[in-house]
Amino acid sequence: MLLYSLIEKATHIGPKTVAVAAAEDSEVIEAVLDALDRNLANFILYGNEEEIRTIIRLKAREEENGNDRLKIVHTNSKAESAEQAVKAVSNKEANVLMKGNISTSVILKAVLNKEYGLRTGNVLSHTAVFEVPGFERFVIVTDAAMNIAPDLEQKTQIINNAVQLAKSIGIDLPRVAPIAAVEVVNPSMQATLDAAALTVMNKRGQISGCIIDGPLALDNAVSVLAAEHKGIHSEVAGKADILLVPAIEVGNVLYKSLIYFANAKVGAVISGAKAPIVLTSRADSAESKLYSLALALCASQY
Repeated sequence: MLLYSLIEKATHIGPKTVAVAAAEDSEVIEAVLDALDRNLANFILYGNEEEIRTIIRLKAREEENGNDRLKIVHTNSKAESAEQAVKAVSNKEANVLMKGNISTSVILKAVLNKEYGLRTGNVLSHTAVFEVPGFERFVIVTDAAMNIAPDLEQKTQIINNAVQLAKSIGIDLPRVAPIAAVEVVNPSMQATLDAAALTVMNKRGQISGCIIDGPLALDNAVSVLAAEHKGIHSEVAGKADILLVPAIEVGNVLYKSLIYFANAKVGAVISGAKAPIVLTSRADSAESKLYSLALALCASQY
């Protein structure tokens, strides 16, 4: 399993600490306890202490109460949980921030706080790493959750974030496909213009550490057969590691289609901050949260 290999990789990184905001959530606690069993990281859980301990007991894991790798810090509100967890990362008490049972807007408000937040001046972007049945490589999709309609400069930073993440999981020279509806430049379709510009920027060294070619439609970005059928010959066509989507709607639909139609497994993080952020949906499974944790821990090396 590709994503399981990230768990193995994360165990060899060394001692890291994860700060969890609003940890009073069954799936989050299950992922945390599983991570502790696998020696992935240490954890600081912020939230309602009584509720957190109750969930741990319900999972028949009372022994974790005495585990020195698990610390629980009581907070009185979701906002306070987010603030304390972000401060822990900002102060280097923790290496990774994880979202628990809290809305994205609340945790991002803390992340973006000018006094103690985790902004670096770079674009924050969502990067999802998929294990798709039938594919022997990771499929990385960005950005499906943060940037609504990124312009060329924002797309450049989104690519840089994804490339850095790809390198952290062992893809030394990732192939990037800026996705559009067609594989030719059409002045009426901004996605194709941006894709062509990103390709030129890559060839001139303005975007480095990867190979970019586009525009490419989804089929000829991931299928060698489709690319050959359309007469497209490049280092990226049919072999893309990173799919850069033109807008959040495209990313969101692709993300959910892979999960619900293709039964893909996924781990995802927010990149571009001072530290990786595990920002999974509250509806995501404990397995998905564990993969996201492993991914974030791998990314924390860079």
